[in-house]
Amino acid sequence: MRILFLTDNFPPEVNAPATRTYEHCKEWVKLGHEVTVITCFPNFPKGKVFKGYRNKLISKKTVDGIKVIRVWTFVAPNRKFFRRTIDHLSFAISSFIVGLFISTDRIIATSPQFFTALGGSWLSFFKRTPWVMEVRDLWPNSIVAVGHMKDNSKTFRFLKKIELNLYRHASKIVVVTDSFKDYLESSRIDGYKIGVFKNGIVKDNFVSNGNLPVTLKAELKNKTVIGYIGTIGLAHKLDFILECADDIKEGKYHFLIMGDGAKKHELLKLKDKLGLENVSIIDGVDRSLVPTYLSICDYSIVNLKKSDEFKKVIPSKIFESIALNKPILLGVEGEAKSLIDKYEVGVCYEPENKESFLNALQTIPALDTKKVKANCSKMLKDFDRNSIAKKMLNFIK
Repeated sequence: MRILFLTDNFPPEVNAPATRTYEHCKEWVKLGHEVTVITCFPNFPKGKVFKGYRNKLISKKTVDGIKVIRVWTFVAPNRKFFRRTIDHLSFAISSFIVGLFISTDRIIATSPQFFTALGGSWLSFFKRTPWVMEVRDLWPNSIVAVGHMKDNSKTFRFLKKIELNLYRHASKIVVVTDSFKDYLESSRIDGYKIGVFKNGIVKDNFVSNGNLPVTLKAELKNKTVIGYIGTIGLAHKLDFILECADDIKEGKYHFLIMGDGAKKHELLKLKDKLGLENVSIIDGVDRSLVPTYLSICDYSIVNLKKSDEFKKVIPSKIFESIALNKPILLGVEGEAKSLIDKYEVGVCYEPENKESFLNALQTIPALDTKKVKANCSKMLKDFDRNSIAKKMLNFIK
């Protein structure tokens, strides 16, 4: 089968959508299918094209058997809503134009933002080819959740109409949580065309294999390290974590925050304002080095803003943590919390509740290390991404 995949993010970008798409497509190629990915030139999350790339009209390259076509987009940092919207819309247009000239049996277009899905829908119409909408985030609801839009605004109502039309037009819909499927069915989307394929990880692709900077090693020596490694974005509410760190300045705990994103500058300013010597905020690194930095953490933080919308998500950081047997401090309610409780791989706290977080921090050392490791192994087996990719492919076919 020939598969055309539209995605805004792809390696060398290191965020969850980029990694997930690459690993799924790589597995499909191994299974004998022809996969073409249309993406933009790597620039997330800073909105600056990566070194070694240039934002030109088109570029073609084969990566692990995947035909990767990069197209021009209006590149903008992930801070200003209007500029990012133009960025997303430009990719929808560019990917649509280039996609018209590619022979394919299936089109897949992935969120989080659904302008990419618009490109997939347009291609399906003009090429008379079935298309699959991959829903990794409930857009535009998530825009409301991070405070960029009011749910009673005209813009929100307009975007909701587009969202529902895309769901109805798609031949199949892939979602990452049961809650997403419930939401779609409550919006009168036929359940038979919705498949639930949750996040996961390829354990062999996530191993510690590098050396840490000497200065960082010295800074963390003899400390209990609590790590957050990932995007420092609007949804992650890391200022709350710094406020908690301010309450425990004295003692053995040290917070390591590594990554880039829309809120990083503000986070650095808050760290200086509070005079936090028990917090290190460092730049993101290449995906291959992420396991090395996570390996030095005693516990891993997975945190989101308090919002009903985020009760429906399962952050991919959960799977990265269990791949290295790291107990998780989870500040997410709903389906993610149920997962942590079921497998007993961490301690949960109420989002944006300082007392709850500090209690969880005191509780987590009591976890049985051997039991956590065994539970992580079981969870890795249940959420092996290669297995998920095969099941998703059968659903698409």
